[in-house]
Amino acid sequence: MRAILFLLLAAALAQPQPVRDSDEFPTAKGAVKITAIHHASLMIQGGGTVIHIDPFSQGDYTGLPMADLILITHDHFDHMDAKALALVRNSKTVVVGPAAVAASVPGTTVLANGETRDFGDWKIEAVPAYNLVRGPSAGQLFHPKGRGNGYVLTFGGKRFYFSGDTEGVPEMRALKNIDVAYVCMNLPYTMPPDEAAAAVRAFKPRVAIPYHYRGSDLAAFEKALAGSGVEVRIRNFYR
Repeated sequence: MRAILFLLLAAALAQPQPVRDSDEFPTAKGAVKITAIHHASLMIQGGGTVIHIDPFSQGDYTGLPMADLILITHDHFDHMDAKALALVRNSKTVVVGPAAVAASVPGTTVLANGETRDFGDWKIEAVPAYNLVRGPSAGQLFHPKGRGNGYVLTFGGKRFYFSGDTEGVPEMRALKNIDVAYVCMNLPYTMPPDEAAAAVRAFKPRVAIPYHYRGSDLAAFEKALAGSGVEVRIRNFYR
């Protein structure tokens, strides 16, 4: 029986893992690894903590570890996905999100715009994420102010920003000391690459990485940031 179990385990480990783009960033407390999964979904690892942001079942979670912490930006289906949550959540996982998420995901710890929370060596700040002008019809917005969060995560002296679904709002432009920024761009729901680049120029992260960019011209984003001092990295979120 033991030999059979060993063979089954070996076969499982031998299964090919999906190819995923990832980046490692040094901090005073060790490296932070951020892995692109799909669309707005990412996995962050640092200090022995695993964080999943906006897990989405269109991504491939084969072989990925369970989350210690899940951050959900808002309640749209491609960010708040019960099927994906079940893939990365266990009884010890802490889920954090705005009130609109807590209304649908039992056990969510509510973090409103402007609030902060510590999770081990990580500090979580909720940043407003909303539309200024774009919506499904006159007088409506795809993402009203106060309903969704972006997040700034601080670990080992480094600050990582994940925009959520937003346009280049004043709160984004006013961010300070961001080392790495994951910035959304797609129409009609958020903003085009040139507007995203203009917002990035305002707060000047050291590194900017587009995500949630389906159908967008990433070359236009890179071109708009040429000479800005911001390093642009393109990662594949749509394998």
